[in-house]
Amino acid sequence: MDEGGSRIRRRVCVHKRNRRSLEIIFAAPTAAELMPRDDEEEEEEMVAGSPRRKTGGVQPVENNDSEEDMFGDYDSFAENSLLAQVDDLEQKYMQLPENKKHDTDFATENLCSESSEQKLNITTVGSFTELKTDEHTKNQSGHEDVSVERGTDLLYEFPSSQALYFENLQNSSNDFGDQSAKERNWNTSSHKMVNEELPHNSIEQFQQIDQASSQVRTSSDVNRRKSLKDHLKRTMTGNAKAQTPIFSRTKQLKETLLSEEINVAKKTIESSSDDLGPFYSLPSKVRDLYVQFKGIEKLYEWQHTCLTLNSVQERKNLIYSLPTSGGKTLVAEILMLQELLCRHKDVLMILPYVAIVQEKISGLSSFGIELGFFVEEYAGSKGKFPPIKRREKKSLYIATIEKGHGLVNSLIETGRISSLGLVVVDELHMIGEGSRGAVLEMTLAKILYTSKTTQIIGMSATLNNVEDLQKFLQAEYYTDQFRPVELKEYLKINDAIYEVDSKAENGITFSRLLNYKYSDTLKKMDPDRLVALVTEVIPNYSCLVFCPTKKNCENVAEMICKFLSKEYLKHREKEKQELIKNLKNINSGNLCPILKRTLPLGIAYHHSGLTSDEKKLLEVAYSTGVLCLLTCTSTLAAGVNLPARRVILRAPYVAKEFLKRNQYKQMIGRAGRAGIDSTGESILILQEKDKQQVLELISRPLENCYSHLVQEPSKGIQTLFLSLIGLKIATNLGDIYHFMSGTFLGVQQKILLKEKSLWEITVESLRYLTEKGLLQKDTILTENGLIQKDVICKSEEEFQYSFHITKLGKASFKGTIDLAYCDILYKDLKKGLEGLVLESLLHLIYLTTPYDMASQCDPDWMIYFRQFNQLSPAEQNAANLIGVSENYIGKKASGQAIKKKVDKDIINRLYLSFVLYTLLKETNIWRVSEKFNMPRGYIQNLLTAAATFSSCVLHFCEELEEFWVYKALLVELTKKLTYCVKAELIPLMEVTGVLEGRAKQLYNAGYKSLTHLANANPEVLIKTIDHLSRRQAKQIVSSAKMLLHEKADALQEEVEELLRLPSDFPGVVASPIEKA
Repeated sequence: MDEGGSRIRRRVCVHKRNRRSLEIIFAAPTAAELMPRDDEEEEEEMVAGSPRRKTGGVQPVENNDSEEDMFGDYDSFAENSLLAQVDDLEQKYMQLPENKKHDTDFATENLCSESSEQKLNITTVGSFTELKTDEHTKNQSGHEDVSVERGTDLLYEFPSSQALYFENLQNSSNDFGDQSAKERNWNTSSHKMVNEELPHNSIEQFQQIDQASSQVRTSSDVNRRKSLKDHLKRTMTGNAKAQTPIFSRTKQLKETLLSEEINVAKKTIESSSDDLGPFYSLPSKVRDLYVQFKGIEKLYEWQHTCLTLNSVQERKNLIYSLPTSGGKTLVAEILMLQELLCRHKDVLMILPYVAIVQEKISGLSSFGIELGFFVEEYAGSKGKFPPIKRREKKSLYIATIEKGHGLVNSLIETGRISSLGLVVVDELHMIGEGSRGAVLEMTLAKILYTSKTTQIIGMSATLNNVEDLQKFLQAEYYTDQFRPVELKEYLKINDAIYEVDSKAENGITFSRLLNYKYSDTLKKMDPDRLVALVTEVIPNYSCLVFCPTKKNCENVAEMICKFLSKEYLKHREKEKQELIKNLKNINSGNLCPILKRTLPLGIAYHHSGLTSDEKKLLEVAYSTGVLCLLTCTSTLAAGVNLPARRVILRAPYVAKEFLKRNQYKQMIGRAGRAGIDSTGESILILQEKDKQQVLELISRPLENCYSHLVQEPSKGIQTLFLSLIGLKIATNLGDIYHFMSGTFLGVQQKILLKEKSLWEITVESLRYLTEKGLLQKDTILTENGLIQKDVICKSEEEFQYSFHITKLGKASFKGTIDLAYCDILYKDLKKGLEGLVLESLLHLIYLTTPYDMASQCDPDWMIYFRQFNQLSPAEQNAANLIGVSENYIGKKASGQAIKKKVDKDIINRLYLSFVLYTLLKETNIWRVSEKFNMPRGYIQNLLTAAATFSSCVLHFCEELEEFWVYKALLVELTKKLTYCVKAELIPLMEVTGVLEGRAKQLYNAGYKSLTHLANANPEVLIKTIDHLSRRQAKQIVSSAKMLLHEKADALQEEVEELLRLPSDFPGVVASPIEKA
């Protein structure tokens, strides 16, 4: 660090292990000497031009620069030299009976520790060590004059290169010592405290100097020495021949001192057992950041209890469950920060939806910038596999369920799964929901099987059969019924409102009658008295109305607006007009007719038919109180957090299915806003015919979670087996069966598997994959295999088989292709090679249109025919090659009967390709929506799905050499589908939370690149960009900075890798540290 570096002030207090060091053994201190005294604290005081240092009465020795004789004040290896002293210490130590059993390496470890303490001038008193570097006075130029004179300790008499060697040796021996200590059970109830304030750039400076300097090393072999004396002779002789670094030893030692202090601080936190430190083992700065960014000044009592659980301290897997709004996420965030900052491991956070991933990225990017870690997005088509390997800063990966699975697979394949210190799963109950649940189960099972050091934390508000999940995850369980705001549940039958009361005979007690004057017209329009219920709280308080269908959301919003008085128009009128203006801006002047009528009254609908831009604007307006009521579908309950004073359930149905207890709990959990409301209310509207079912609903326990690995085999168990063999986690039948026994399905096999056993399902699935050409069978028979066979008692013929993955199997596994479609995809791509039409994007888009969405499509044949006629000759040729003729579409449009059999999936897939192709050409979702008579939200979902599938097809093609031609084409197509905007907006849309509408605003305001955004002032952004809150502006700038840092760091890693001398370069001898 330069002499003009930043001011550094820190205090490191270390309660050392109860292990006797060399100096305690030899010095034999008296009891009086062991008493801690205040005057034994070392102090350093620097004044410009006059450095002074208290060193316990020892006179300082003159300083030697590195340009002088390397051996300083001693010129031989004679009796009075340092080596002679070292040899004497070694002999005395080995003569002690209790130490004879330890080898020379252990003695070396202790000596290095002693030397390090002398180098740092740490006064050891019993088991207490205190080091303090006082604040230095500034010189006239405003900088600090930091200078350290050489003392009498051992390392001050070494040449700089030798001091550097000792530092490296001590670091490696410390690692060895930590392992040895665990084996000898020496790590008793010692604890350490750290309170450190150090500018981040200072840390980086001396780390870089340390890395550069550490290249000057000895070539002697530390593993073959006969004594420490001989080893030191060889080392010093080698250094005498080597070129001495061209910088002052004083400066080098000062940097070494700082580096050692930080190492001590880090190890203090790592080894902390009982003492939590200033903020749950984290610097107090983290607490300050929570106050600054989130306004959280104090944790709830349950959060403190959970964070101080023995299972958490011992890094055991944990499942915890609390009601919605209880503050579960904060506990997870603190545990993630502990892993990133204290244990220096990467962290994976798995969230259910893309919108929640983006919300979390925006919220945590500010923490990453301030605390020095990366926040990386793995959602949609974003995310790099395998992730960039970073040497210094650690990464927090925030991923959807599918992307999280891909990330874990890539880490296992590259042997880096142990770098993942913690995996956090939000909404853990989703493990029991369809194919996504199967993917989540696969991910967690692989982590449990391949990494014994990775901790798993699962959280949910709706868990019931926790015992099964505990057994699967080998986890502890914590639960609490805490809610920051009291929740009162009500049922409405006709005009009567009943309160849910578990103590009552039938579970409910009468509360009140609705008092609202209804006209005859209003009674017909609003038979459920919704207007009466909502007007009790709006516009001063917020309200959510959950509706069974999307169409019902729109109808209810319009109906309520018809019967509201004009007084509602005046409530925050100006802000509502701004909202309408911004919605028009992001939609190129278009605005939904329904929203045009409802927004002036502070009401809007919210469902998947809206675009992401529209939903974002409406959510912000609702959370800030501009909108007072949202009519929404059940997906809002599991999505972004939008609490309300009152939550109304329009009917006990989701679509046509009766409400489940889990869904009900999630919806009513939105009632009550912490810090704003004193109570929250939920009202479920029901008809007499549903009364009995609803009474059962409110009283029964939550639904159990069950494994879905065998529900959809092509997305579940078959995909799992293919990846197990592809990643070489398990390759023979016995190992695969053993793996399956540890899955969630394995835990629940007695409940779920009635007709076939787990063994039979395993054998059948492997046989299917072999017949499909994704696996090949090898016959082997090992002794271990025979033992396993005897235990399982299965046929010898079946058990002898092991498997390896084929090229097609590997491509399917790497591309995460649904195995039901992998052979179809292969045929389509093969056929495309025969005559791929590249005059337009249509043919390529067809190949990347998702198969599963095509099967759900119902084309409008007149629109289809019209669009087909508008194709160019080259595009019509592409359609013919695909297998769709104009004649067929014409007959379907005119309603004629068609005898010729045609694959409907191909027809439907081409129709969706037309939608995507039109969207890429026009980039206006409103015009495309009108042209194809499709909801704009559906079109956007189709676009997102196509971008994701395009990325999957790209990875599929990368594994098959015959499809090399597709690689470059699909890279560009994936980018086009991901952003679907003009090229100049793509750099801005790479920033999390910046969608097309916002990107246009920023670009028009002059922010045309990532660098512009990263250097923007949030206060200026607020004034420049319409309808941008301070919180949003700060999040955009933080996300841009994070992304810029990630890209710069990746480039730096690439540069260093290019310039690094290969380890297998001829003539290069590995250093002792590298050999060790």
